Formats: sequence, C-alpha cells, structure tokens
Amino acid sequence: MRVVWTNEAVRKLDEIERFIAQDNPERASSFIDVLLEKGDFIGVYPDIGRVVPELSYSEIREILVGNYRIVYRRTSLHVEILTVFDGHRLLRFDELDL
Repeated sequence: MRVVWTNEAVRKLDEIERFIAQDNPERASSFIDVLLEKGDFIGVYPDIGRVVPELSYSEIREILVGNYRIVYRRTSLHVEILTVFDGHRLLRFDELDL
C-alpha cells in the first residue's frame, strides 16, 4: 500500500530531528531515516500495529520505534501516517490530522 505522511506527521519528524540534533546531528538524521523506513514497512504490513490504547478506534493503529510511536490509519487506498511522538506520553485526539 502507498504510504502518505500527513502535514502533522512531517512537522513532528522535523521537531524530533531538531531535538536529537541538539546533542548529535548525525544521529538525528539517521534516526529520522529509521522512522521513514518504518513508515514504508507499515505500507507493506498495514495490520502490524496495535490499536492505540488511549483512543480505542480499530482503524487507528501504532507501531513503536525506540521511544517513539508512529500512529497511522489504514484506508482502502493507502496508509496514512497521522503523527509521530514521544512514547512516554499519551496521545490526544486533537493531535491527529483527521
């Protein structure tokens, strides 16, 4: 399936990269590459993620990558990456680009 990154997800990737780059610019770039690769992986296996526990909507799922959560929605046409964020906190519904 085709993978589409929402504006919110891209904005979050930029924030994550800037945050990590404060300590290690090279690591920041390589970690963003890992997140993008995992997004592509979701396109191949869209049912791999678990339902986001705090939302309980079967169509909104997530995978964990290190300390981060990639939240996505599978549609009949594509996989839509909704957001990426630090997994130590809960997701708020208003953070999703729906």
